[in-house]
Amino acid sequence: MKNKFKYSNSNKRYHTLDYFYKQKFGKKVCKISLNGGFTCPNKDGTKGFGGCIYCSKLGSGDYAGQKEKDIITQFNDIKSIMEKKWNDALYIGYFQANTNTYAKVDVLKEKYEPILKQKNVIGINIATRPDAISKECLDYLEELSKRTFLNIELGLQTIHETTTTLINRGHDLECFNQMVTELRKRNINVVVHLINGLPYETKEMMIDTIKHINTLDIQGIKIHMLHVIKDTKLEQIYQKEQFHILTKEEYIDIVIDQLELLRPEIVIHRITGDPVKEELIEPTWLTKKFCVLNDIDKEMVKRDSYQGKKLQQNKKES
Repeated sequence: MKNKFKYSNSNKRYHTLDYFYKQKFGKKVCKISLNGGFTCPNKDGTKGFGGCIYCSKLGSGDYAGQKEKDIITQFNDIKSIMEKKWNDALYIGYFQANTNTYAKVDVLKEKYEPILKQKNVIGINIATRPDAISKECLDYLEELSKRTFLNIELGLQTIHETTTTLINRGHDLECFNQMVTELRKRNINVVVHLINGLPYETKEMMIDTIKHINTLDIQGIKIHMLHVIKDTKLEQIYQKEQFHILTKEEYIDIVIDQLELLRPEIVIHRITGDPVKEELIEPTWLTKKFCVLNDIDKEMVKRDSYQGKKLQQNKKES
């Protein structure tokens, strides 16, 4: 069956990051994950202590560089590995671990600017929280976005207050909405993170989160599957309460329904989790990343599904 999705040059029926990069830059683009040595307002007492209950000891930067090394050394270490597979790629520095705008602007410049000077670097991605971007930082990011390809990755995870409280997120939905608005006023690209399978959330709740995200002026999204990691507060809760962990089949079903509700131009930066196997408690099926991705593709073909399908159907019906 012919692929009905226009933002694709493969069998994918959603707007993949690889497709987006090749359309924009004309070649392969690799992201290099970096650890800038930042902390988090949800860990140091500014907003709370302990961080989000699912956060690993590396601050969700398990695949980032080693913070004991300087930024350029981290960059070159990972780049040397990628060059063996893609010897003519372009690069994006991805500040991944913890909250990467949580410092004075002078400190941020010391981290970001050296990466932008590296050969074949065409941009940076900055993972952060909506409550950790100051007015001075916004001004700097606006200036930065005018001279490089910049994405600000904002954690949301869920729109539901009960879950937000449970996971110790430390900010509310209004805070998130306002920061998206502030970033877009400055024409800064926004990528939103969400997590499927958070404790006690129903499929309907996860669908509601995607419906809300689709109303916002965002350019990309990362969809994660909740995974229980060793030595986290989430592990303690799971061992005690044994809340339901989504099966692979449930996850695939939810993700496809979510994709059908997303505007086709929104780029899907990630569609499954990628945990460190040795640290993972549940779900064990998540360690087979490519099997999950392939099964999503197969199920979308089976359903004749594609990103934005339900939006398109709703327009026809109205």
